[in-house]
Amino acid sequence: MTDAIIPAAAIPVGGGVIFPEHSVVITQPEAGTFAAFSSVCPHRQCAVKAVAAGTINCFCHGSRFRITDGSVVGGPAPQPLSRVRIVVVDGHIEVG
Repeated sequence: MTDAIIPAAAIPVGGGVIFPEHSVVITQPEAGTFAAFSSVCPHRQCAVKAVAAGTINCFCHGSRFRITDGSVVGGPAPQPLSRVRIVVVDGHIEVG
């Protein structure tokens, strides 16, 4: 059973989309390659607010994470964003 089904076409290449209702951010670093992470910043549990210029950004304290693997680009976050399991089926991303 999945928590959400999202059209893959909704995720921009080289960027991503935050789905606050599912606490997930889905990225597409390269065409056809998708990754998903928790949208909760590990620093102070704020919700990340933007995906831009190859990073997922938390505005609470300025932490930034790579769209490819969720690793920390700039702190103060002490660890990467947690990965979320996704499956791409028939042009849709299943989260959960």
